[in-house]
Amino acid sequence: MDSRDIIVIGGSSGATAPLKAILGALPGTLPAAVFIVLHIPSRSTGLLSTVASAAGPLPARQAEDGMKIERGNIYIAAPDHHMILSEGVIRLGRGPRENMVRPAIDPLFRSAAMVYGPRVIGVILSGLMSDGASGLNAIKQCGGIALVQDPEDAIADEMPRRALEATIADLCIPGAKLGDILSDMARQAPGPKLPVPPELRLEVDIAMGERIDSQVLAKIADPVALTCPACGGVLSKMRGAKPLRFRCQVGHGYTADIVAKEQEGRVDEALRVALRIIEERAELVSRMSEEGRQGGRRAVADMYGERAKEYRGYADTIRKAVLRTFESEPDPEIEE
Repeated sequence: MDSRDIIVIGGSSGATAPLKAILGALPGTLPAAVFIVLHIPSRSTGLLSTVASAAGPLPARQAEDGMKIERGNIYIAAPDHHMILSEGVIRLGRGPRENMVRPAIDPLFRSAAMVYGPRVIGVILSGLMSDGASGLNAIKQCGGIALVQDPEDAIADEMPRRALEATIADLCIPGAKLGDILSDMARQAPGPKLPVPPELRLEVDIAMGERIDSQVLAKIADPVALTCPACGGVLSKMRGAKPLRFRCQVGHGYTADIVAKEQEGRVDEALRVALRIIEERAELVSRMSEEGRQGGRRAVADMYGERAKEYRGYADTIRKAVLRTFESEPDPEIEE
């Protein structure tokens, strides 16, 4: 092909508004196919209507397994399936969740990079956490173009910032300007085809649901002393990954910040359990102290009284840590 005819777009919280602006600016003569992954609930049906109403002259449809890829069409990821690009067709993968979501942005971006190389334009919009950063880096590695919504323009700036940390973006601009830029870039000739990193194909296979075990994972990652938030299995650190990423033997994939986020929840729960146990212990020894006092056993009463005071001190320390350290964050699903 003589143009950049594959446009892949990913976003999460706050991405609906810039996505509408982009689609509204794309002409009916766009010589490219557009593929969209936004983090959505597994049973959501609202995204298709949102995209279709904003797409202007371009037809928008939900991706189906085996659907032919045609220029001038918009394809939206199906709920609870990774959208994978193959040569000329779309595949739907039921592989493990990546970054706690399915569909995830990274599998779409990686598959586009692997199959279409320099013909790909990748776009990261507003969102929480860092899904899409690894995939955008893969697009750059394979000769494609990387565009990122300006974090200052994004409702949720984490996703754009993580993408900018993981790769050198070709442009970082407000969401309202991306549509016109994409229209121009889609008519440009692609650069030379670059070698595809071997680990890219393996990660695309994982997203499709292909078998993975410790021997397969050892080709691209090394075990570390961390457990998978989803299944409790051993995590392995992906070699040379940008950003820092992990996978388990089941295939669940995470960037480091998402592992840290999941650990926070577990630590919070563990502290609350510890707080309950210590407060119960303080209550028990207080009653034992009172019983000793009533029975005239002063030494026993004093001993248990001191222990009760000690336990209540521990409880106060843990309670302050729980209240100070952990704060709730918004749900990473998009707003319709």
